[in-house]
Amino acid sequence: MVLTGFRKAVFHAVPQQLKVAISVGIGLFIALIGFVDARFITRIPDAFQTTVPVQLGADGHLTGWPVLVFCLGLVLMIALWVRRVPGAILISIAVTTVVAVVVEAIGDLGAASADNPGGWSLSVPTVSGELVGLPSFDTLGEVDLLGAFSTIEGGALAALLLVFSLLLADFFDTMGTMTAIGAEAGLNDAEGTPPNAQRILVVDSVAAIAGGAAGVSSNTSYIESASGVGEGARTGLASVVTGVLFLLATFVTPLVSAIPSEAAVPALVLVGFLMMQQVTEIDWRDTEIAIPAFLVIVLMPFSYSISVGIGAGFVAFVLLKIVSGKLRDVHPLMWVVAALFVVYFAYSPISDLLG
Repeated sequence: MVLTGFRKAVFHAVPQQLKVAISVGIGLFIALIGFVDARFITRIPDAFQTTVPVQLGADGHLTGWPVLVFCLGLVLMIALWVRRVPGAILISIAVTTVVAVVVEAIGDLGAASADNPGGWSLSVPTVSGELVGLPSFDTLGEVDLLGAFSTIEGGALAALLLVFSLLLADFFDTMGTMTAIGAEAGLNDAEGTPPNAQRILVVDSVAAIAGGAAGVSSNTSYIESASGVGEGARTGLASVVTGVLFLLATFVTPLVSAIPSEAAVPALVLVGFLMMQQVTEIDWRDTEIAIPAFLVIVLMPFSYSISVGIGAGFVAFVLLKIVSGKLRDVHPLMWVVAALFVVYFAYSPISDLLG
């Protein structure tokens, strides 16, 4: 699809204000990710039998030193940012990591769990033993293209539906990420399309294939790149530097793992705020664009999925144009994409129908 130019054509088919909504929605999404990863916001257990999905802290209030470390990091990062200190995000992460290491050394808090809600969220900030080691390459080349489909019930058609769902999600996750990062960097054109879109999409596609062949987690366009843009990144050199640093980090994994998420995720909250500022570019008086934009913005964080928000907005946009009798205002590709998203949302009932 990249080589045929289809993905790039879809970029140009999406209305500019919907692209803005995608950026704003992703901003809210990554801010929520930051709060959740720091356990500032948590999921209410099913045992509570409540329809309220989330809460502040672990029990309706902030619990444990790690959350306070996150709050310290967020306040420090915002203060440095407001003061326009160069490297505000990096300085804040470094200082907060040192504080976290000291807190763990004194309190021995350990990792968070059901029995230890006051522990660290993803990694415990400790530095002990060897700081340098060789990375593991056990999964390199361990690929089985057909084996994954042997356990899928429903046969080839069910497998195709699964591949279609994954393809559509990745397709529009990448689109949303590119649009949001480009908008935050001020690089998008008047239509909201980032420069060199075709090249970006080719790299994204090749990287996805290479990542699978290497046996590593998905290689794709990560929205966390927005933190780099927040620090001033504007060219591909930032990605090259990031890649080199990731490669070097594989040899100092024990040291890198000492950085807790509570020290790093304040960057997501700050960048989420920066991306939210684009909301003023949407004409909220025009309901034909405002309602789809609203759905895009709210459903990304609420569903914890970029593609779900984009899909709901696209389908709503086409439906509202049909209702208002403005079919000619809809780009032909938007009809195709909206239809694909209808199938995407109906994946579960279709799978049940196929048995």
